[in-house]
Amino acid sequence: MKTVILVRHGKSSWQYGVSDQDRPLQERGINDAQLVSAEFKRLSKNIDSAYSSPANRALHTCMIFLRTFDYPLEKLNISDQLYDFSGEAVMSFVKQLDDNLNKVVIFGHNYALTNIVNQWGNKAIENVPTSALVQISFDVSSWQVIKNGITEHILIPKQLK
Repeated sequence: MKTVILVRHGKSSWQYGVSDQDRPLQERGINDAQLVSAEFKRLSKNIDSAYSSPANRALHTCMIFLRTFDYPLEKLNISDQLYDFSGEAVMSFVKQLDDNLNKVVIFGHNYALTNIVNQWGNKAIENVPTSALVQISFDVSSWQVIKNGITEHILIPKQLK
């Protein structure tokens, strides 16, 4: 069994004159990430590995989740391949994961995550909101062959308030 947990970065700010990769989270983004990560910790106890886009907003969201999980930050893997907006690079990344890993979490961006959730999961989602989490499991032993999974959890901040 392989499980991928996809987390869209928290609500970010456009008010600073910085590059797209350097945009910070808004206070709402921080609060929503804390809310979703706490609920997910209640539902799921462990992850084998964590990966994030190098964008500031994704990394900050990731750190909030990993601290909630008591997951060592030094084990976090950052990949430019996850700074993707179509989903193709993220799907390729997942399919290249080590088969010794069974449950991974990926912090990334839209529209990539919405596209992936709708291709791999069995529940259609019009849009994965900021700070939302979607967990999809696959009844396979190799990441290379994942395609039709079961959407197990959809956590959206608005629904948790």
